[in-house]
This record gives sequence, structure tokens and C-alpha cells, in this order.
Amino acid sequence: MQDTLYHSLLRVSALALSLVLVFVSGIASSTTATLSRDATVYVASVMSASASIEPTELNQITAALTSKQTELDARERALKEREIAVGLAPGEQSTDVATFILSALVFVLLVLIVLNYILDFMRSVPPKRVEPMMSAR
Repeated sequence: MQDTLYHSLLRVSALALSLVLVFVSGIASSTTATLSRDATVYVASVMSASASIEPTELNQITAALTSKQTELDARERALKEREIAVGLAPGEQSTDVATFILSALVFVLLVLIVLNYILDFMRSVPPKRVEPMMSAR
């Protein structure tokens, strides 16, 4: 069978996505999952936009409410962390979306690789010639 650029690209991309999946999901080490999650949060925080508007009474009230809500959310997170540390509440089970997306991509690439090899095999096998039957005289 011939080894084309397409075949090589499929194999390399499947291998690369598999390695990224192992890294992001934390299969090899939980540190890699934490590192990946922290890197995602860092990139998201760096890529932020800001705008300024003139302060009005409504804007100031909204800003005060937002700061109070942020403060309450921080207190709630701290309380949940204390409950988890004491053992009153079970830890949150977070499902990592990146793991599912990468798994799906690796599966699609593997299906494409298998389909490609099946079609190459079918193309390389010569078709059988059917000879017409002679009629008996």
C-alpha cells in the first residue's frame, strides 16, 4: 500500500491528540490536569477586554451590588472549602469538557484511519472478472 501525505497526517494528528488527551485528562499525573486547567484560566484572564463609561447614579449602584455579590460568592466558596475539609460535604465532581472533546476527536481520527485503510485495501484488490456462461447446445 502507498503511504501518502494524507495517511501520515492522519497518524500524526491522532498521535498528537492522544498525547494532549493524556496530558489534559490527568491520566499520567494529576499535576498535568491541574497545570492544563490553570493555563486555560490564565489565558482566559489575559484575554479580557475593558471599557469605561461615565459614572452615573445607576452605574454606581450596580457596581456596589456587583461587588457585594462577588464578596458573597467568595464567602460561599470559602464555606464550601471548609465543609469539604471537615468532611460535611462531598467534593465537587467536575467533568472536564476538554477531555470529552479530545476523546471525540481522537475517536473520529481513528475511524478515519481505519476507513482509509479499508478503502485502500479494497482499491488494491483487483476486481474479479465474471466470464459469461456458454449456453449448452
